[in-house]
Amino acid sequence: MLVPRHTVAIIQSNYLPWKGYFDILHDVDTFIFYDDVQYTHRDWRNRNRVKTPTGPVWLTVPVGSSTDRLICEARIEGESWARKHWETLRHQYGRTPHFERYAPLLRDVYMSRKWTHLSELNQFLVRHIAHECLGLQVRFRDSREWTLAGAKQERILDLLRQAGATHYVSGPAARSYLRQEDFDAAGIQLTYKDYGGYPEYPQVHPPFEHAVTVLDVLFHLGPEAPEAIWGWRGRAPRADR
Repeated sequence: MLVPRHTVAIIQSNYLPWKGYFDILHDVDTFIFYDDVQYTHRDWRNRNRVKTPTGPVWLTVPVGSSTDRLICEARIEGESWARKHWETLRHQYGRTPHFERYAPLLRDVYMSRKWTHLSELNQFLVRHIAHECLGLQVRFRDSREWTLAGAKQERILDLLRQAGATHYVSGPAARSYLRQEDFDAAGIQLTYKDYGGYPEYPQVHPPFEHAVTVLDVLFHLGPEAPEAIWGWRGRAPRADR
């Protein structure tokens, strides 16, 4: 009997991820947040970059320096960071063509809500940007929904099996530790995402920089943002199909 195709990606939640993160979301049916793994300090988990007249600067959510915890266990320290992030976004991007389109969502995140855990904040932002701002239909799940065995690749394969995946889309950095033969043996097709070729667009603070939060492309292009993230490839069927 033919098994229905089910394409899955598994990635740790990041804070206001760059456009490549959402490019992967576009390619899959189900996206699984992988937050029950080791927290890594000075990574994309709790920070990202925005453009300014003097170059990219970091927006960092304070969670302390301990690495003896899982991502889902990282607690946010204090509340002053939220107003600072909102004011930075408003100051740096307030004059972009589409800032006001997304301002209500962000104002609610930073000025109305209280966040205790980094994972909760990250997942909320990713879900709402994907669905409400980019129009993606991807289904979100969390790895904590399953009881998993093994470590590293074995744990990923166990998660994919339990999630019913037939295809797995991975970031290119995983080539260093994923073994193609193990995925072949499990009957799961492995595809690596190619982040090359993203087009430039007019940024309010040149020169152009790709490695910034997805909010940058949203603020500048609004409803046309998907064209700069995946549509530029020719509006062909989804990249893994």
